[in-house]
Amino acid sequence: MAEPVGIEDVNVYAGRACLDVKALFEARGLDLTRFANLMMDRRSVNLPCEDQVTNAVNAAKPLVDALTPAQRDAVELVVVATESGLDFGKPISTYVHHHLGLPPGCRSFEVKHACYGGTAALQTAAALVSASPRPDARALVIATDIAGPASGGSYWEPSEGAGAVALMVGADAAVLRLDVGANGFHTMEVMDTLRPRPDVDVVNSDLSLLAYLTCLEESFAGYRRRVAGADIVDTFDYLAFHIPFAGMVKGAHRTLLRRTKGMARAAIDADFEARMAPSLAYTSQVGNLYSGSLYLALCSLIDHADFRTAKRVGLFSYGSGCGSEFFSGVVSARASTRLAARSIEKSLAERRELTVDEYELLNRHIGSRAFGVRDAVADTSPYQSIVDSHGAGLLLLDRIEDFHRSYRWS
Repeated sequence: MAEPVGIEDVNVYAGRACLDVKALFEARGLDLTRFANLMMDRRSVNLPCEDQVTNAVNAAKPLVDALTPAQRDAVELVVVATESGLDFGKPISTYVHHHLGLPPGCRSFEVKHACYGGTAALQTAAALVSASPRPDARALVIATDIAGPASGGSYWEPSEGAGAVALMVGADAAVLRLDVGANGFHTMEVMDTLRPRPDVDVVNSDLSLLAYLTCLEESFAGYRRRVAGADIVDTFDYLAFHIPFAGMVKGAHRTLLRRTKGMARAAIDADFEARMAPSLAYTSQVGNLYSGSLYLALCSLIDHADFRTAKRVGLFSYGSGCGSEFFSGVVSARASTRLAARSIEKSLAERRELTVDEYELLNRHIGSRAFGVRDAVADTSPYQSIVDSHGAGLLLLDRIEDFHRSYRWS
């Protein structure tokens, strides 16, 4: 059996701007009786000069900068997970590899499976690192996504986030050591949410909820078949799930504990507050990060729960279409210190809060950097004050010429 590897370091980039979710609800004339179920305060908003590549690079750069030259040369893989790709052939990972200055002796590819893509990338990276003859081999995994304009005016619009989560994978698993072989899977063909064109989001909310619940129950059953004696309450100190919106996760947790343990509502609510609520804090400020959602939840859990000693976490990943995985790992006592160095909560607090009118103005420009654009220049003058608010050192989209994207540093 392979030696355990896992996440050595992690960082989140959630943009320079955000929007008050209740203000958007009111501006769109949406039913406010449905607002509380989102359990959200704000959602991140990308600027028109930001795209899937800039999100990925800005999340990963602090991790790469922290490596020594020898450690950087040991990065054998960069894999980017996204459900909002930029080309049918050229992977985002090529741009990311270039702008991070990673060594040329490196695998590079992109994966897609809706919101499950981040987990597919992590598990692939862990397997390749374990198989490498180099004991210091590392892989960079980035889950990056961006909200499009297609959901405007729908109940999905307020929940959509934007940004990226970067994971450095290797043998020194200071953040999360994966439990080798402790995985349960479930997949089936279902048309719950999809993006058949860059300008179209198709969402069947009821079907998506049912698919999510089915996959959670079945993938955990698969986990129990592989891990003798596994119990949803006794085995895991904490839980972190993929979060389309927090209210959906709360309902999924309640359903799983009722069906597998027969627990009463009060006991379930207490368990939720103790073991799962800490994982929701960042999503309430960012929104659904799609392929990075589970790993944003993991960061939130580490920053808001007690990891003075190592604790085992149960993780559930779901991607529409659909595929899912329940797996586990041990968060080390070093994880909180590692996350503190990334200052995720501080970076979220420093975002510029937009008015709904400002948000609408930005939306008029986002088509200039969408999939399939042949030529465009990213004119930042209409929102230059927001660009400047985060200082230097972040990657921006500069222009697109004959489909090739050029970037610059702020």
